[in-house]
Amino acid sequence: MPRAAIVTGAGSGIGAATALRLVRAGWNVAAGYFDTAEHEMIAEVAEAAEKAGAGLFYQHLDVTRQESCTAMVEAAVARFGGLAGLVNAAGISKIVPLADLDDLSPDDFQAIYAVNTVGPFLMARAAAPHLKASGNGAIVNIASYAAFTGGGSSIAYAASKGALNTLTYSLARVLGPEVRVNAICPALVEDGFLQRLAPQRFEDRRKVQIEKTPLARIGKPDDVAETIEWLLGGAPLVTGEILRLDCGLHLEAD
Repeated sequence: MPRAAIVTGAGSGIGAATALRLVRAGWNVAAGYFDTAEHEMIAEVAEAAEKAGAGLFYQHLDVTRQESCTAMVEAAVARFGGLAGLVNAAGISKIVPLADLDDLSPDDFQAIYAVNTVGPFLMARAAAPHLKASGNGAIVNIASYAAFTGGGSSIAYAASKGALNTLTYSLARVLGPEVRVNAICPALVEDGFLQRLAPQRFEDRRKVQIEKTPLARIGKPDDVAETIEWLLGGAPLVTGEILRLDCGLHLEAD
């Protein structure tokens, strides 16, 4: 029987690329989306699933609400008969210069944490019994390189991703041995919210990363998805790992 996974934030970016890669690899995928305008990638993933003979369904998902997370898990288990993987890719930010402390309100922090940190916890809690029952379950949390540097699109975003890394450690401790839990921390990636919302800032960061990294490039969503697929279906000795996908950016200091 094909393995089944849930991918949150699957309407665009890394989440969509992950859903696409998984269905092409024969996984059954329950794909959660929040923005109903994300039609193009949804259609591409659905077409790939049909060609691969993989099961796929999309369901609206609000990761900040436990009842929505539980409904997503229950739908996946009912459709596929079990659950072996969870990818927490849903995420939001507010683009605010780091030095502009006055432009981040308590509501901004609450909203960003609700999606980026609390959401993965709610999804993991709902999925845990089924992941354990699979005997070889895996969770992959999508954090950010900003979690190491305190940089990125805003202080609130960086803080939420640092907290997600800590959550990854905690879940790895308590869900083993049946479930492995890891996080990945991409640096700049194409087709993300920064490129859509602040194209000049994206271009400036792209140039810096290309100039300063040994690999002289930035990532693409499918590059990240390839690592996620490995952490879900392989990597039998890897849990509690926070993996940087930064093209060697951390080596820039002499």
